[in-house]
Amino acid sequence: MHTLTLRRPDDWHLHLRDGAMLKAVLPESARHFARAIIMPNLVPPVVTGDEARAYRDRILAALPPGATFEPLMTLYLTEATDPDDVAAAAASGLVRAVKLYPAGATTNSHAGVRDLDKVLPVLERMADIGLPLCVHGEVTDPSVDIFDREAVFIDTVLDPLRRRLPGLRVVMEHITTEEGVAYARTGGDTLGATITTHHLVINRNHILAGGIKPHYYCLPVAKREKHRLALRAAATSGEACFLLGTDSAPHVDALKEHACGCAGCFTATNTMPLLAHVFEEESALHHLEAFASRNGPAFYRLPVNETKLTLVKHEQPQSFPEKILTEAGPVTVFNPGFPVHWHVEA
Repeated sequence: MHTLTLRRPDDWHLHLRDGAMLKAVLPESARHFARAIIMPNLVPPVVTGDEARAYRDRILAALPPGATFEPLMTLYLTEATDPDDVAAAAASGLVRAVKLYPAGATTNSHAGVRDLDKVLPVLERMADIGLPLCVHGEVTDPSVDIFDREAVFIDTVLDPLRRRLPGLRVVMEHITTEEGVAYARTGGDTLGATITTHHLVINRNHILAGGIKPHYYCLPVAKREKHRLALRAAATSGEACFLLGTDSAPHVDALKEHACGCAGCFTATNTMPLLAHVFEEESALHHLEAFASRNGPAFYRLPVNETKLTLVKHEQPQSFPEKILTEAGPVTVFNPGFPVHWHVEA
């Protein structure tokens, strides 16, 4: 048996949904993570400071007794977002970032941005006050292949935006390509990139070969094996620009196993054991604390957590629940497809 103790990790990209789903999945994140950046793409989206405050209150009310978990709220950027409201929410400590969804890029993104020029006043104010912009980095042009949309976004949208506003602090969310890794490394202290658990484990063959696997389907979609290997090298490198953001995104099975299935992998339950497995494979367990517990607080200008989390490796594979039950139906927990010997010590 082997043990690894690190500062309690944070999740810098998390979907908790709302209502019954929130109550069912929140304990899965609160069990291991101290804080999380909460995505605002509810229906309707979380656009104003007042809406973020109300959503935070619902999250706190849904916490299990005795749980210690801090939701770090974000605002959903629209072409009608008020720069003064954003600045006030940030100054109060309520809001830690603003999320840019290109309209139509992913789940509940229909209210997102179509014309960046229309949100420049908000972005300029954010640059002035140091508030990070979290970016879903894919173009939505139907003529661009879905496997190329991240690389095209970097070249045609993100890099021009950062040149236009060099003081804007940006997080490239859930990068999936070697181009994303390379670009993240060029940005200095104004650019970070989250990497998910599942993109370290699966490539596009896992989704499509031998039959469609709906519980591996996510956006951005998993890419070729060379991209997965680039992500693994980045996450396990210890480099400060790479942060853990699970993008854990619950959908009930009926909406995943569907003629037009929803995108998202639910990894909150077993992320830390899976990361220990990946980092051990890469001979990089000594860098797991940087990726999961230190790089995120440094980028978001927050203190690291004082509490600790211990991972234990057993000779026998450990089991995880196959599903999390909700009032709307079961949510399938991400299955990596291989035995996992690590687990979080109670």
